Amino acid sequence: MLIGVLGASGDVGLASAQALLTLGVSDLRLGGRDAVKGAYCVDRLQQQWPQARLQWASVDFNDAQAMAAFARGCDVLLNCAGPSWQLQGHAAHAALRADAHYVDAADPVQLDPAQWRGRCAVLGAGLQPGLTGLLPRWLAEQGFTQVHRLTSYFGLRDHFTRVAADDFLQGAVDGSSEPLAAWEHGRRHRALRRQRDVSVPCFPGRVHLLPYLNLEGERLAMDLNLDVGQWFNVITDGHVLKALDQAHGLPRADAVQRLCEASRLDLSGQAPFVTLLLQLDGMHHDQALTRSLVLSGAGNAALTAAMAAATVISVVEGEIRAGCHAAAQVLPPAASLERLLRTSAIQALNLLHSPLDQLHTADEGCL
Repeated sequence: MLIGVLGASGDVGLASAQALLTLGVSDLRLGGRDAVKGAYCVDRLQQQWPQARLQWASVDFNDAQAMAAFARGCDVLLNCAGPSWQLQGHAAHAALRADAHYVDAADPVQLDPAQWRGRCAVLGAGLQPGLTGLLPRWLAEQGFTQVHRLTSYFGLRDHFTRVAADDFLQGAVDGSSEPLAAWEHGRRHRALRRQRDVSVPCFPGRVHLLPYLNLEGERLAMDLNLDVGQWFNVITDGHVLKALDQAHGLPRADAVQRLCEASRLDLSGQAPFVTLLLQLDGMHHDQALTRSLVLSGAGNAALTAAMAAATVISVVEGEIRAGCHAAAQVLPPAASLERLLRTSAIQALNLLHSPLDQLHTADEGCL
């Protein structure tokens, strides 16, 4: 079973290769534009997994012939190259020509489902979208017969690479995420406000809350039949917040550079973190039920890679039917969470039988 990993010399690509090897995949074809960095990555992986069969190929996603050669012979092609919005489906088309399944850590393009009748194409297999849509589905399986309300707080303090910064900014302008919006009774409702200088459990100091509703949240709301869904980006006060506020008035290249610099400044003397808080309120038959989840992660790249690797395993195991899918909608929640935990990208995962605002008194176990 040969898995091809595009963008393997980047942070997410290298971490994806490590996660796949951890999950038992031993045949990897790694590709990227930087051959020198690629050779270093292969050597680094080979030292830790000496029995693995690794190969490197220099490939540029703008070179259709090189992409076709890279995908040829792969059972699954995993794309971690970026910026994802610039790929324009090149990687997916290479997988189609090679008769391979396709997994993308991002959600960059709309694919034609008719072309994937005998294979899987799974998009949004990263941290967000991806893990932020899978975990609420897992939580909904913890005793609920009906879920009425979802509340989500997601925040991180980590280094932005240029690729990650570019994709993040693209998500703010491509219509996939609407600021200040929530889900109320079957539709988007732009009714929330930015909150400044508030305290949120598990986040350091005072933070700012930026409400939003993206396509992943909208799908989740419909799948769980939510009455109300509210999602908040949690931003710690600092340079990144200022860079985001200024980004809309700058050329993209300048905005990307400022966001990268701001992330490095905010990390100076501070520990990186990724934190996701979820609360579901609903019913267990005729009894009111609340469940909450607290996730702490090793970093953006590690969690994105773990989700991508878990998705590849699910495809290989035949757990996903042929066609085009969003990862969070088709991955088996329990099996996927077990695989994610095996990668060590999740540092802590706590299930609470109480609301999030009672975290200071909760005494729960760690999964």
